[in-house]
Amino acid sequence: MEPRALKNPYSDYDGIPGCTAAYFDTHGRLTHEFAGRVRCKIAELLEQMHHGLRSADPRDCTAYTGWAGISLLYLHLYNVFGDSSYLAKALEFVSKSLNCLTRRWITFLCGDTGPLAIAAVIFHKMQKQRESEECLNQLLQLHESVVKLDSRVPDEMLYGRMGYLYSLVFVNEQLQQERIPRQYIQQVCKTVLASGANLSMKSQFQEKSPLMYEWYQEYYVGAAHGLAGIYYFLMQPDFGVSQDQLLGLVKPSVDFLCNLKFPSGNYPPCIGDTRDLLVHWCHGAPGLIYMLIQAYKVFGVDQYMIDAVQCGEIIWNRGLLKKGYGLCHGVAGNAYGFLALFKFTQDAKYLYRACKFAEWCLDYGKHGCRTPDTPFSLFEGMAGTIYFLVDLLQPMRSKFPAFEL
Repeated sequence: MEPRALKNPYSDYDGIPGCTAAYFDTHGRLTHEFAGRVRCKIAELLEQMHHGLRSADPRDCTAYTGWAGISLLYLHLYNVFGDSSYLAKALEFVSKSLNCLTRRWITFLCGDTGPLAIAAVIFHKMQKQRESEECLNQLLQLHESVVKLDSRVPDEMLYGRMGYLYSLVFVNEQLQQERIPRQYIQQVCKTVLASGANLSMKSQFQEKSPLMYEWYQEYYVGAAHGLAGIYYFLMQPDFGVSQDQLLGLVKPSVDFLCNLKFPSGNYPPCIGDTRDLLVHWCHGAPGLIYMLIQAYKVFGVDQYMIDAVQCGEIIWNRGLLKKGYGLCHGVAGNAYGFLALFKFTQDAKYLYRACKFAEWCLDYGKHGCRTPDTPFSLFEGMAGTIYFLVDLLQPMRSKFPAFEL
């Protein structure tokens, strides 16, 4: 079978300070020269993106492939650089999004709550409090249907309850205040726990995994549609999951997922899939890192960090994807795994690896990779690569967009 990644041409970190001298200092601050190269590429790609967006789908409101994702990028640029013109651009694009909401999906990435949450934050930052409140009210009106156990709402990130939950958390994080009362978040987690316990029993998984979740009749494993993304949020502090529930429900379910690991250290896209192929944020090791680090923080089991480190090795060896440079299934999304490991371990190896993957992105379009269906979008295309390059300028504050807390 044809490999899905290009051969990594870079020498790995060797522990010698000179190895990293061209990229960052002993405190993890990027050198002036390398940061300058990154900034120049950000400006160049932004110009290309603007030109390309002229042919984008005018009715795609989503953060994943549509206008809300471009708005989120500009909000991020404003938060990092403080240039008010970026905030004006963010408002321009989120306004396009608000004019074409799906009226169907309830998540941050693929539904209406992403545009509403992003707009609420932008309006707040622009001192437009009435408009911000209107967006928040629309966001919270969906809460009742989300927390109904019999509402047929799935539980995963892209189309389910955890995607709605992220919208609530995003508002509080961006505004740095508990603008969405904590009980709204806790009620979502309560429903997700009950849903997972019900499906585990119904599907006769309960002896192996007290929680189980499905998407279109498949038991997905990864961050986007599957178990890893759900467990990552259930283990967050103050989300209302009790210590008894963490130990009795979440931990054994995490352990079951960990036991699905291939000998390589990678993970299958679904339970029962024996093909060790995908190394993406959405499916495979790059998305598992966040769950594993969080599990180590909560439970202190060394094996979780051993597994997370092994995920990092998979990304280094198989993460320069032919699919391209994007977030969901591309090089930029994979590089965020290194940033997550660096933030937690402070090991210079991971920042070095993130910088090498960034160098790959600095040669955007020169590797013969596939062109995504939405080539300038946040999660499939160029906007996501720009988002990563901006985050690389402040690695200790970096977060995989629309997911990492």
